[in-house]
Formats: sequence, structure tokens, C-alpha cells
Amino acid sequence: MIKTISKTSLITVAALALLPLTAQAQIANGWSGEASLTGSKTTGNTDTTDVGLGLKLAKDGDVWRHKFNASADYGRASGTTNKQRFVLGYQIDRDISERLYAYANADYFSDDFGAFEDGYFLGTGLGYEVILPAPIGWNLEGGLGYRSQTPQSALGVAQNSTNELAARFGSDFKWTLNDNVSLYNDSELIYSKSDTNIWNEFGLTATLTGRLAARASFRVDHHSDVPVGRENTDTITRFGLVYTME
Repeated sequence: MIKTISKTSLITVAALALLPLTAQAQIANGWSGEASLTGSKTTGNTDTTDVGLGLKLAKDGDVWRHKFNASADYGRASGTTNKQRFVLGYQIDRDISERLYAYANADYFSDDFGAFEDGYFLGTGLGYEVILPAPIGWNLEGGLGYRSQTPQSALGVAQNSTNELAARFGSDFKWTLNDNVSLYNDSELIYSKSDTNIWNEFGLTATLTGRLAARASFRVDHHSDVPVGRENTDTITRFGLVYTME
């Protein structure tokens, strides 16, 4: 049975709907970024073909950096909605030296059909630029934070949220192969007593014309402990178009 969209999900949808309208105004204030439209194939807790919208924005200053991302995925199979996931994230960095920086981040997700219904993470830590400058960039991050997540209902019974301290480790790798082709490989691990979540996403982007590019990506998302009847691992294969905003 399709779950009724929560108030939080509705707020998230509204925010995502407004993002394209405000993105150009943010670009004028020193932000740059990209908007994407994708089709994807998901396996694991859902087996469906989906459509997705994404937005990434970044702003660099002398010592401060801001990064914002938002995405929405929606899928149907046999006339029934079987995927509805929303993600919001923000991170602020402050340079300590040429390579070392401190960061604080906040992430939220809502997922009607995954192992966890919704959750958030608030954290802080240190990052280090292992490789610089371009065309290759590789950042490693590690820190502590507070995580809350709610398992999906089991056998029709609502589950309690887990709220606990967690450790976070992240890797952000980018490589510009030439003027038209680039790749990335991003990973994150969040460890806590109740569950360890690790994901990795690899993507290849090729310029089509001007600011328009094609992108293919593959993501694996694994939870060590999930509710009964749920899969530990989800995969998403995406193909889509990316529009760069500068």
C-alpha cells in the first residue's frame, strides 16, 4: 500500500520545486553549480525505472566555501508508485592551511520505500586536500556528528527512531580528463552503534554542447542493519543531462 506523503516530505517537495526558480539569483551572488535531469534503474528494496531531478551549488571565498545539494527521485512500476526519495544537504568549509580545512555539514533524507523512512545527520570535522590542483582533486574528511533515522514500518507496525552519536568519513575525487570529459568518485561512511551506512557513487560526464553535458553514474548504498523484510543494499544506475550554471 502506498504510504501517505508526510508533512516533512511535502515541505521538501516544495523546496525542491522552488530551487530552479532561485538558482539563477544565487549564481548572480557568486554561486556556481549544475542542474540535472536523469533516468535511472534501481535494484534492491525497489526494482523500478525512475526519473530524477538534482541541483548542486557551490560558492568559494578567500577562506570559506559553501556547498549545497538537493535531489528528488520518483519511480513507478505497473502503475504503482514504488519510489519517492528526497535529499537535501549543506556543507560549509573554512580553510586552516593550504590543504587542511574544518567543516560542518547537515544532511536530510525522506524515502517512502527504502530501508529507512527518513533521517538526518549533523556533524563537524576536518578535511584534507590530498591531491591538488586541477585536473585532479581528492579530498578526505573525517569527523563526528549526531544521526537520527527512522526504520520503515515492519509488518504494519511503526518503528522508533534511533538517535545517537556517529562517526563520519568521506572521500571526494574528481578528475578532468580533457576539456570535454571528466569523472568523479564520491564515498561516505557513517558509523554508529545501531547501523553503519556506506555508499559510493561513480560518474562520467561528457560535454555535448556549450553548458549542456551527458552523464552516466552508478551508486551503491549499503546499510549493515535494516528492518525485517528490507534489503541491505540498493544500487542506482543513472543516465541523464546536466546543465552547468556559472
